[in-house]
Amino acid sequence: MSEDGIVGVVSVRWLGGHRLHVEFDNGDAGDVDLAKHLKFKGVFAPLKDPAYVAKVRVDDEGDTICWPNQADIDPVVLHHYATGKPLPDWAGPIVQADD
Repeated sequence: MSEDGIVGVVSVRWLGGHRLHVEFDNGDAGDVDLAKHLKFKGVFAPLKDPAYVAKVRVDDEGDTICWPNQADIDPVVLHHYATGKPLPDWAGPIVQADD
Protein backbone atom coordinates (compact mmCIF):
# COMPACT_ATOMS: atom_id res chain seq x y z
CA MET A 1 0.00 0.00 0.00
CA SER A 2 1.35 3.39 -0.88
CA GLU A 3 1.41 6.29 1.56
CA ASP A 4 -1.89 7.54 0.15
CA GLY A 5 -3.63 4.23 0.87
CA ILE A 6 -3.67 2.89 -2.69
CA VAL A 7 -3.46 -0.88 -2.72
CA GLY A 8 -3.65 -3.43 -5.53
CA VAL A 9 -4.73 -7.05 -5.72
CA VAL A 10 -2.06 -9.58 -6.68
CA SER A 11 -4.06 -12.81 -6.32
CA VAL A 12 -7.55 -14.08 -5.63
CA ARG A 13 -8.86 -17.56 -4.89
CA TRP A 14 -12.45 -18.71 -4.68
CA LEU A 15 -13.18 -20.44 -1.35
CA GLY A 16 -16.67 -21.64 -2.23
CA GLY A 17 -20.03 -19.95 -2.03
CA HIS A 18 -19.57 -16.18 -2.06
CA ARG A 19 -16.21 -16.26 -0.26
CA LEU A 20 -12.86 -15.22 -1.70
CA HIS A 21 -9.30 -15.14 -0.41
CA VAL A 22 -7.55 -11.99 -1.63
CA GLU A 23 -3.85 -11.04 -1.45
CA PHE A 24 -2.65 -7.46 -1.87
CA ASP A 25 0.56 -5.86 -3.10
CA ASN A 26 1.39 -4.59 0.40
CA GLY A 27 1.52 -8.14 1.82
CA ASP A 28 -1.92 -8.03 3.45
CA ALA A 29 -4.34 -10.86 2.77
CA GLY A 30 -7.76 -11.88 3.96
CA ASP A 31 -11.06 -13.53 3.22
CA VAL A 32 -14.17 -11.67 2.14
CA ASP A 33 -17.75 -12.91 1.97
CA LEU A 34 -19.31 -10.98 -0.90
CA ALA A 35 -22.80 -11.83 0.35
CA LYS A 36 -22.15 -9.60 3.37
CA HIS A 37 -21.15 -6.59 1.27
CA LEU A 38 -22.90 -6.67 -2.11
CA LYS A 39 -26.47 -6.47 -3.26
CA PHE A 40 -26.78 -8.93 -6.11
CA LYS A 41 -28.40 -6.43 -8.48
CA GLY A 42 -27.33 -4.75 -11.70
CA VAL A 43 -23.80 -5.66 -12.72
CA PHE A 44 -23.49 -7.78 -9.56
CA ALA A 45 -26.65 -9.85 -10.24
CA PRO A 46 -24.72 -12.80 -11.76
CA LEU A 47 -22.71 -13.09 -8.51
CA LYS A 48 -25.80 -14.44 -6.78
CA ASP A 49 -24.74 -17.77 -8.34
CA PRO A 50 -21.65 -19.16 -6.55
CA ALA A 51 -20.57 -20.83 -9.80
CA TYR A 52 -20.26 -17.35 -11.32
CA VAL A 53 -18.35 -16.08 -8.27
CA ALA A 54 -15.85 -18.88 -8.99
CA LYS A 55 -14.99 -17.18 -12.30
CA VAL A 56 -13.23 -14.35 -10.44
CA ARG A 57 -9.80 -13.26 -11.62
CA VAL A 58 -7.34 -10.42 -11.10
CA ASP A 59 -7.98 -7.67 -13.65
CA ASP A 60 -4.85 -7.17 -15.75
CA GLU A 61 -5.35 -3.42 -15.94
CA GLY A 62 -7.05 -2.40 -12.71
CA ASP A 63 -5.17 -4.18 -9.92
CA THR A 64 -8.45 -5.49 -8.57
CA ILE A 65 -10.74 -8.48 -9.01
CA CYS A 66 -13.27 -8.83 -11.79
CA TRP A 67 -15.63 -11.27 -13.49
CA PRO A 68 -16.44 -12.06 -17.14
CA ASN A 69 -19.17 -9.37 -17.25
CA GLN A 70 -16.51 -6.78 -16.22
CA ALA A 71 -18.01 -6.31 -12.73
CA ASP A 72 -15.27 -5.30 -10.33
CA ILE A 73 -14.76 -4.00 -6.81
CA ASP A 74 -12.56 -1.03 -5.95
CA PRO A 75 -9.32 -2.50 -4.53
CA VAL A 76 -9.22 -0.07 -1.58
CA VAL A 77 -12.75 -1.06 -0.57
CA LEU A 78 -11.93 -4.73 -1.15
CA HIS A 79 -8.89 -4.36 1.12
CA HIS A 80 -11.14 -2.93 3.83
CA TYR A 81 -13.60 -5.83 3.45
CA ALA A 82 -10.86 -8.49 3.47
CA THR A 83 -8.70 -7.14 6.29
CA GLY A 84 -11.02 -5.02 8.42
CA LYS A 85 -8.51 -2.17 8.27
CA PRO A 86 -10.03 1.29 7.99
CA LEU A 87 -10.45 3.05 4.68
CA PRO A 88 -8.03 5.91 3.99
CA ASP A 89 -9.42 9.30 5.01
CA TRP A 90 -9.75 10.36 1.37
CA ALA A 91 -11.98 7.36 0.58
CA GLY A 92 -14.86 8.52 2.74
CA PRO A 93 -17.58 6.23 4.03
CA ILE A 94 -18.97 3.33 2.00
CA VAL A 95 -22.43 4.23 0.80
CA GLN A 96 -24.84 1.37 0.15
CA ALA A 97 -27.11 1.67 -2.85
CA ASP A 98 -30.82 1.89 -2.17
CA ASP A 99 -32.85 -1.27 -2.60
